[in-house]
Amino acid sequence: MNIFFSGIGGVGVGPLAEIARDAGYNVMGSDLEVGLMTKKLQAEGINVHIGPQDGSFLQKAHEQQAIDWFVYTPALKDDHPEFLLAKKLGIKTAKRGELLAHIIQEKQLKLIAVSGTHGKTTTTGMLIWTLQQLGIPVSYSIGTTISFGPSGHYDPSSEYFVYECDEFDRNFLLFTPYISLISSVDYDHPDTYPTKDEYTSAFRQFIHQSKATVLWQKDAEYLETKETNAWALQEDEVLGLALPGEHNRRNGTLVLKVLERLHLGENNDNRLALESFPGTDRRFEKLADNLYSDYGHHPVEIAATLQLAREVSQHVVLVYQPHQNVRQHELRGEYIDQFELADTIYWLPTYLSREDPDLPILDPQQLVQTINNKDDIHEATMNDELWQHIQDARRDGALVLCMGAGTIDGWVRKKLTD
Repeated sequence: MNIFFSGIGGVGVGPLAEIARDAGYNVMGSDLEVGLMTKKLQAEGINVHIGPQDGSFLQKAHEQQAIDWFVYTPALKDDHPEFLLAKKLGIKTAKRGELLAHIIQEKQLKLIAVSGTHGKTTTTGMLIWTLQQLGIPVSYSIGTTISFGPSGHYDPSSEYFVYECDEFDRNFLLFTPYISLISSVDYDHPDTYPTKDEYTSAFRQFIHQSKATVLWQKDAEYLETKETNAWALQEDEVLGLALPGEHNRRNGTLVLKVLERLHLGENNDNRLALESFPGTDRRFEKLADNLYSDYGHHPVEIAATLQLAREVSQHVVLVYQPHQNVRQHELRGEYIDQFELADTIYWLPTYLSREDPDLPILDPQQLVQTINNKDDIHEATMNDELWQHIQDARRDGALVLCMGAGTIDGWVRKKLTD
C-alpha cells in the first residue's frame, strides 16, 4: 500500500509515517519547510518534498505509482491544493487517526490508549520506557521526541501498541482500546467541544469503546461515567514512587495499575523500571543549568509543573506564554491560585492559533485580574530584555521555567545557541 502524508514533518504525522514504513507500507510526503522530523525521515530514505504544497509532487508521485491513502492533519484546510487533488484523483483521504486505527486492526495489536486533558505525553513515555526496560516488545506513537527511541515505532514481534490518544478533533473516538488510561480530565479544546457537556460526553463514549479503563475516582465522578469496565482509583492509592512531581507520581501509579491489569511483568520489577524513567522532551525538560522548558498551557498543568519545580528549587521564575485566544476566553476565570509557587512571573502575549476571528484578543492585563499573586506578574515580550531577566535569575540561583505550547520553547533554544 502506498501512503502519502501531507505535513509529514508534524509531531503527529511524522511518527505515523515512521510506523507505516516499519509496518511494511510504502511512505512518502510533503511539507512546507525543513524541520527535525523531515530531516530524519529523509535520512531514513523516505521521499519527502519540501516547498509549496501545490499538488505537483503528489500528481507526479501518483502517476509513477498509484497512491492508496492521502493522510493529513486536522490543521489542513478544506481548500488545500493537495487535499483537493487527492479527492479529484480518487485517492482515499483520511486523518492520521484513521490510518493508525487501520494499522492497529490489520496487525491485530492490542491498543493501550493513553488519554486525558493533562499528562498524556509523559504517561505514554512512562509506559513505553517501562515496557522497554522489562524486555517486552512494544509498538507505539507519542506526540514528542524521546531519548529512548523514535517518536513512532512498529515492532512486528509486539502484542501491544501504546498510543498517546488525544481528544482534539475527537481523534480518540476512532479507536477501540484493549485498555485505556485516563490521566486527568478538565474541560479543554473549546474549538472542538463548545461546551463542557460535549467534552465529558466524548470521554464517556471513549470509555464505553474501551474494553477496560483505568482512571482516578475524581475523574470518573467528573465524567459521570457508570461503565462497569472502568477501574477507578482512590486518592489513597497514589504510590510513593521515586519520581519528581506529584503529578508524575499519580501518572506513574496509573501506569503500574495498567501493567498489573494486563499481567505484564512483576510489580517490583515494573516499579524499578518506571522509577528510572528519563522523561520526555518539552515536559520539564532541562535545557541548561537552572533553565527548563515545559509544554503546559492549562491552569492545572501550570500548577502541577510549578509544584515539581519547587521540589527542585525553592526559588522559581516562570516565563509563561498563554496558548490560543479562544482558549483564554474559556480559562481566564480559572487563573486564580495556580501561579503561587512562582516567585516572579513574566507574562507573554497569547500565542494565536486556530482562532475565532469574532473573539476579541485578551491582553495580559485582562488575563491576570483574578490571579492571587498578580503583583508578582510582569508583562513581557520575547526580546533581549526578557532574556537578560532570565540570565540574571539563573545566575542568582533561581530555576527559570519557560512554559507554553507556542513559540516560547524555540525562542529559548535559539537564545541559548546565539
